[in-house]
This record gives sequence, C-alpha cells and structure tokens, in this order.
Amino acid sequence: MAGIGGYLKKHTEALVKAVGIEPACNVTGKSKATLGRYYSDNDEHRDRFMPIDTVALLEEAAGYPHVTAALAELRGVTLTFEDRRSNVERKSTVNSDVIALSQRFALLMSEYHQSIEDGTITVNEAKRMLRETTLLQQVLVDMKLNLEEESV
Repeated sequence: MAGIGGYLKKHTEALVKAVGIEPACNVTGKSKATLGRYYSDNDEHRDRFMPIDTVALLEEAAGYPHVTAALAELRGVTLTFEDRRSNVERKSTVNSDVIALSQRFALLMSEYHQSIEDGTITVNEAKRMLRETTLLQQVLVDMKLNLEEESV
C-alpha cells in the first residue's frame, strides 16, 4: 500500500498545484494546512487522503483529472480525456486519421527531443509530452472508430 499511497499523494499534490493553493482553498473550503496534509509524505499523514468530493471539485477547477487518472492507471484502466470542443462537427476518414497520426507522432517526438537534450526530463517537459501522448491517443481512437465503421 505504501507504493500506491505515495503514488496517489504525488498526484494529489499535482492536482492542488495545478489549481494553485489559494484557489484550491477557495474551491474546497479547506485550509492550506488541510490540503497539504492530503499530499504530505510525513508518517503522521501517511493514511490521510483527500475526500472524493474534494477531488471532484479540484479536478473540475484544474481541467484535468489528475487523481482520477492515477486511480485508473493503478487498475490498468485507460481514460480518454476529451478536450477537443470544436464548434463544427468534423467527419474524419481513415486517410485523414493517418495524416493526423503522423503529425501528432512527429510533435510528440519533437517534444521528446527537446526534453531529453539536457539529459533530464523536467516535470513541465513531462506534462507537455503527456499532453501530446493524450492527443495522439485521441487520434488513434478516432481512427479505430472509423475503421470499425468502414468494416460494418
């Protein structure tokens, strides 16, 4: 459980920091000290985790489900985070998906190349690569749906 607890605390901290400590206090009605205890790795706070309603409020404010994604990863579940909100419904084809796939992969490799140049991948660089990976995953899902539709 220590590994899982530490993993969840790391993502809880990322969630609070994504929102900002002051805004997180305002959103949740909890103090800085209370929020800090939820991701503290001190022995006295080892068994203290953020309540699920607080997680929901913060994830809405953050715009990304940090803790929910961590829980899913622990169970081997993949979440699809859809942040494309186009005003026009775009109908893609397999051909356009292949092009989008190669473009997204090139962007991911570009981010990786820039990140690894100094031999270390920082937290911000990892977040950028994670975003590109998620967008790449969305293209693959679109492609899968189009292939399934064509095979019917």
